[in-house]
Amino acid sequence: MRRSLPPRGTRPGHPPPRLVAVLLALGAVAYSSWLPEAALGTGLDPVQSYVSELAATDRRLGGVFRTADLVSGTLLVVAALWALAVSARRRWAVTGWVGLALFGAATAADSRLPLSCAPTADAACAAREDAGLVPLTHAAHAVSSSVAVAGALTAMAALTLAARRYGWWPPVARTGAVLLVLAGTATVWTLAAVAAFEADRGHWGLGAAQRLQVLLIALWLLTLAWALLREGRDAPGRREAPSARAEAPEAP
Repeated sequence: MRRSLPPRGTRPGHPPPRLVAVLLALGAVAYSSWLPEAALGTGLDPVQSYVSELAATDRRLGGVFRTADLVSGTLLVVAALWALAVSARRRWAVTGWVGLALFGAATAADSRLPLSCAPTADAACAAREDAGLVPLTHAAHAVSSSVAVAGALTAMAALTLAARRYGWWPPVARTGAVLLVLAGTATVWTLAAVAAFEADRGHWGLGAAQRLQVLLIALWLLTLAWALLREGRDAPGRREAPSARAEAPEAP
């Protein structure tokens, strides 16, 4: 009998991680719920406002965006845990999936720790925030958002390195590093813009920088999802163990 090898990156005896790919894709779509904001009439300037301000409790559609973040984070946590269960236990792969789980958990936490108002669009809100008169969720949200970005960049770096080092997921191996560098650059721009805004030196395109950052993270997630789907689709009967290429005699 012929025995084919499991897909690259999959632990022997475990099924191809097609479910991981579907969860990643759905999580990326939910994470991109801000894209139609102009058509939805949110009242926020996408060049200047935080993405998180869309989900503020005083915004008309805040509940919609909070739900999208909760769904996205939950899907990504499940995807990462499932991947850890079915994937080969290689150092960079494990690091990447743990980073993705952290990203998902922090994104879900973001949805439960919303801003109460939009400081970039509401001077009174900014004044209350400066005076410490806003709910503690503002500070907690800043922490969870920072953890989410750190988890996302860790996942992008580690899983891209895993793809290149172990010969897995060609789309990620080809484009993952480019998306990582661009996301890192957008993150530096975002941090600089936040510092400028908090120092009353303008917005520095804060909203544009953060939207570019989250868009690049979503694109990387979709790239990984596509790579996993291709790996699962190409797996059956395509890769055989070198020692099993010849027919083995059937057992009597």
